[in-house]
Amino acid sequence: MKHVLITGAYGGMGCATAKALAERGFTVFALDRRVKEAEPHVMPVEADVTDSESVKRAFEFVSSQTGELAAILHFAGIYRLDSLVEMNEERFTGIFNVNLFGAYRVNKTFLPLLKAGSRIILTTSELAPLAQMPFTGVYGMTKAALDDYASALRMELQLLGISVSVIRPGAVKTGLLSDSTRELEQFCTGTKNYTYNAEKFRKVVNSVEAKNVPPEKIAKTAVRALTAKQPKYVYNVNRNPLLRLWNVLPARCQTAVIRKILKPKTKGERL
Repeated sequence: MKHVLITGAYGGMGCATAKALAERGFTVFALDRRVKEAEPHVMPVEADVTDSESVKRAFEFVSSQTGELAAILHFAGIYRLDSLVEMNEERFTGIFNVNLFGAYRVNKTFLPLLKAGSRIILTTSELAPLAQMPFTGVYGMTKAALDDYASALRMELQLLGISVSVIRPGAVKTGLLSDSTRELEQFCTGTKNYTYNAEKFRKVVNSVEAKNVPPEKIAKTAVRALTAKQPKYVYNVNRNPLLRLWNVLPARCQTAVIRKILKPKTKGERL
């Protein structure tokens, strides 16, 4: 029986993936800050990926149950929407601590359980390879950094026979969508410099996130990345066509488009 570790296992995508793998006979170590009761083929592991000691304790537990992991699948992550010049330092560093450093801590700690043929699958975002947008920049930066981390990690771990893949989902109907709505509301009511721009940006975000997919679609992709004979480097899911178009525009055009969409046309329009 093969064993896998899933971080963020009790969130939408992680939970759907844990269920899909358990149904296929894998034993899943379901790691999260808040866990539920054990289920057939699913063993809860309470741990905080931002805390090195907590991750080490998780490793000690998992290694007492098995000597090898077929894969580590990363779904732990948080969402932030804010202005880069208004958000406080704790919010800015906190999202990096989860989305980027959390993956680093888990992979480094659990490396002894990965053997030739094992796999690491990281979940970034369709925003990762794109030029950053206003107000979602801090989230996009963490996912872009995670994408680059995955690329560098792939170069190293291939020498040990371990593959690294990335899933880049678009909008997914999970708790992160609720987080996005809450973050957007807080930003719109709390910003002092971008009151008008934030309201315009709200319409853009709502339009993009309306085209979402269920977490089970991400789970199917994760299963494919885990079981494929030769896994892809990158799996794109639910890519937004407007964002794909955005990516081919020159930087000067991107800046002009954002100014055109979000900037008020007249002074009176700011009110």
